[in-house]
Amino acid sequence: MSIVTVQLGQCGNQIGFEVFDALFTDSQCSQGLCSKRENGAYQASCRERFFREENGVPIARAVLVDMEPKVINHMLSKAAQSGQWKYGQHAYFCQKQGSGNNWAYGYSVHGPKHKESIMNLIQKEVEKCDSLNGFFIIMSMAGGTGSGLGAFLTQQLQDHYSNALKMNQIIWPYGTGEVIVQNYNSILTLSHLYRSSDALLVHENDAIHKICAKLMNIKQISFRDLNQVLAHQLGSVFQPTYSGEGSCHYRRNPLGDLMENLVPHPEFKMLGVRNIPQMSENSLPYSAFTWAGLLKHLRQMLISHAKMEEGIDWQVQPPLPGLPPLGKMSLTREQRFNTSLANLVILRGRDVQSANLEGFKDPALYTSWLGPAEAFSAWKTQRAFTGYERSAALVSNSQFFLKPLDRIVGKAWDMFASKAYIHQYTKFGIEEEDFLDSFTLLEQVVASYRNL
Repeated sequence: MSIVTVQLGQCGNQIGFEVFDALFTDSQCSQGLCSKRENGAYQASCRERFFREENGVPIARAVLVDMEPKVINHMLSKAAQSGQWKYGQHAYFCQKQGSGNNWAYGYSVHGPKHKESIMNLIQKEVEKCDSLNGFFIIMSMAGGTGSGLGAFLTQQLQDHYSNALKMNQIIWPYGTGEVIVQNYNSILTLSHLYRSSDALLVHENDAIHKICAKLMNIKQISFRDLNQVLAHQLGSVFQPTYSGEGSCHYRRNPLGDLMENLVPHPEFKMLGVRNIPQMSENSLPYSAFTWAGLLKHLRQMLISHAKMEEGIDWQVQPPLPGLPPLGKMSLTREQRFNTSLANLVILRGRDVQSANLEGFKDPALYTSWLGPAEAFSAWKTQRAFTGYERSAALVSNSQFFLKPLDRIVGKAWDMFASKAYIHQYTKFGIEEEDFLDSFTLLEQVVASYRNL
């Protein structure tokens, strides 16, 4: 089954290119651990999901949207120059005026004005799929086009393709601030996506930046460096895995399987990704990893809110049996321990069947109303991912984003209480009532995750 990717705004288009490049490059690697037949099946599964062919050339199943042409033209050119894959010749839409970091302009002006043209492009891409699995929408949540137009288009996809799954990959802004109104844009984006998307796969700029600095040893970090780390993490989640224990067939319903395993309730849609190991290419030949070591670190990253394997707090432990529920403990402990609703571990590489995952089945890791049998899943393949002999990814529906979400809602509320910059939104049709609706919805989300 195929996934149609919608790349929105500068951020979404730059990340989208790196994602497709990483997926294609990995699929073409010849992995010594696997037979020629298995490598062929892996490549075929990847292509079915993310690429189609025209005249023997792989074409990304993607629609590129931005209100300015510069980034799209650059991405189209880079893909063509790669000599490996391309974007569709007419699968893009751009104009000559952006949204000026104003969510309301992207949502209320660009959205309705260009809805028909963009939806026609998406429909043409859908019609080229033998079987549509759903949509993967890549966007930021702090700017104007990616966030405002992204929220509008996700709504349209829900209206036009109600039976198709929709996963939004959203970029959480730097805590120090990129845009003065980023907190407004963020709460409007999140609240609208919560109504129309099936799942939100969130990446924090601060966390990705830290990985580039600490693990990749990059001195001058560029947007491309950040996007390549993101692409690696997304590839480790979306590349094919076996359909079950002992199976030799690859999954054909990637989005559906993700939703089934990770989103058991519509009030809990926020997913985070942790990936291990992650390091520069220069370091790989000198590194060796065991499943026991990787999974020990990954589990501790989960329970201690750690963004990467460096600097993990090993003091944080799940509550012992017989202690009161987490919500009734002291605030300090509640903030430290990360309670999960659902977790998925994806293992790739040598001796994958020998990996011991019992540590992720501890009932203390999960909310009381969902046991490990329902809350924990594992996907595996002995085919290695990129240059890593063994690697593990964790996709978690947990309290990972509780504090960042609470913080961003609080900052937006403080600005709203003083009416700061509200006029920039009301002049494009977003009223104070819309802000209040967004605050109400997100405060409920915060309360739900806090009470896990």
